[in-house]
Amino acid sequence: MAPKLTELHKYSACDISDALFKLKSPGAGFLADIGMYKAREKPRRKIANARRNQVPIFRFSPEPLRQEPQKQIAPASTVLFVRKGSNILPLEKTNIPSDKHYVDLTTPETVVVVSQPPGQTNAVLGGIMAVRMRVLGAKGVVVDGRVRDLEELGGVGLSVYARGTSTVGAGAASVPHAVNVPIDVGGIKVHPGDIIFADPAEGVVCIPQDKLDEVLRILPGITAADERVIEAVKAGMEVREAFRKFRG
Repeated sequence: MAPKLTELHKYSACDISDALFKLKSPGAGFLADIGMYKAREKPRRKIANARRNQVPIFRFSPEPLRQEPQKQIAPASTVLFVRKGSNILPLEKTNIPSDKHYVDLTTPETVVVVSQPPGQTNAVLGGIMAVRMRVLGAKGVVVDGRVRDLEELGGVGLSVYARGTSTVGAGAASVPHAVNVPIDVGGIKVHPGDIIFADPAEGVVCIPQDKLDEVLRILPGITAADERVIEAVKAGMEVREAFRKFRG
């Protein structure tokens, strides 16, 4: 699996969706309206420098350095939240042991995909949960719902993607019901083991397990055709003609 994931790093989320669209995968795998959240940088402050005749210089307040976000590409694990007190459940029974917190069941080396009931205003992920996921070896987390504690999330070292934010904790309206079960993210089915392609520049795409090899097979041809289209358009060719000639 590792060589295949390494190969995927050559491409963007848009490339992946182009391949999935060609393979007629529903929604081209795109997890819509989910973006990356990171803490804002601290404001700069002036520091007097005696060796430079007291000319003010600038530096950031001391804090852990935050590198530019990188793509996270890894198998999915899943967490299904339900409405607190609801009698209508997508699964009859929970698979979370009564003596365990769901986050302590995090699967290492995965991107954790969290499903929250639609329309809720509380968060289902905050700083403590993100820290525990990171300690247990998660590669990232994608929340089909809301997150909070953005400053803490930015310092955890875990890529966090979400649909929105909140100041309210999960316990207000949501409870975890199951882990590592199929979930629905905006109409896209995500199964444990599917490949999550989280691209900070473009968004998040889910590659079904059974389509990974075919996606890798057709990606080089798709991207090469697009490069030829761009060069032809730069040279003056009409877009329709370039598409006909190089995309077929």
